[in-house]
Amino acid sequence: MIRDITLGQYFPGNSPIHKIDARIKIIMTLILIVAVFLASSELSFALLLAVSVTVFLMSRISFKTLAKGLKPIVFILIFTTLFQIFFTRTGKLLFEWHFIRIYSNGIIYAVKMFIRIIVLISTTSVLLSYTTSPIVLTDGIEGLMRPLAKIKVPVHDFALIMSIALRFIPTLLEETEKIMSAQKARGTDFSTGSLMKRARSLLAVFVPLLASAVRHAFELADAMICRGYRGGEGRTKLNRMKMKFSDVVWLFLTGAVLAGVIILNAHPVFTLDAIFGI
Repeated sequence: MIRDITLGQYFPGNSPIHKIDARIKIIMTLILIVAVFLASSELSFALLLAVSVTVFLMSRISFKTLAKGLKPIVFILIFTTLFQIFFTRTGKLLFEWHFIRIYSNGIIYAVKMFIRIIVLISTTSVLLSYTTSPIVLTDGIEGLMRPLAKIKVPVHDFALIMSIALRFIPTLLEETEKIMSAQKARGTDFSTGSLMKRARSLLAVFVPLLASAVRHAFELADAMICRGYRGGEGRTKLNRMKMKFSDVVWLFLTGAVLAGVIILNAHPVFTLDAIFGI
């Protein structure tokens, strides 16, 4: 399970999504997140699903990679879907057996929640993680927050913290896997026993993992000091970010998606109730 987590991993490429300016990607992601939470009608969800599939195909990221990234949230998907199906008590009664009752709105809400989570995770992962390196993403965050520097906000420090956090996610995941393998070799069982027993077993992982994280932090701090790092003031960049016309087009298209979601919410063309007679 640990190795299946792809958060923070960057996959180099030359796709149209890779070429989008990091600042535009961040804005696009924020707009799409707003659109995902605003969506309510069936067509608005269909639009978001189509956009998510299009972005994924244009990124040229393998389906296996995306599936591995979604694997850790399978439990959340199953739980939320079943929760909506079995605990929604509105709409037409479709099935009844003893205390189990399934209503039409439960199925509709479950489908919408499933699409909402899939679109949210997959789109943000493709735009911000898989196709954007942590360094470029940090520069994008710093570029967007630069106006705050005029009011003495430590923009560069915030961007540096973000960069370090993203950089060390794969490292800590790898360390966790190594520690768990070492503890299993020593007889620690993480899969059986009561909940309290499993929690105590995990202490054998958390304590050395915390020590490893602290060690990495001190080593990084010493390396930065030895190299003369003194913060962002007066520092120059090797590669300056330049916005292209295609980036503006991408931003316009993302805004059009948000507008489309709002319009489709206000004027639904069809509903699942009408199609399936529920």
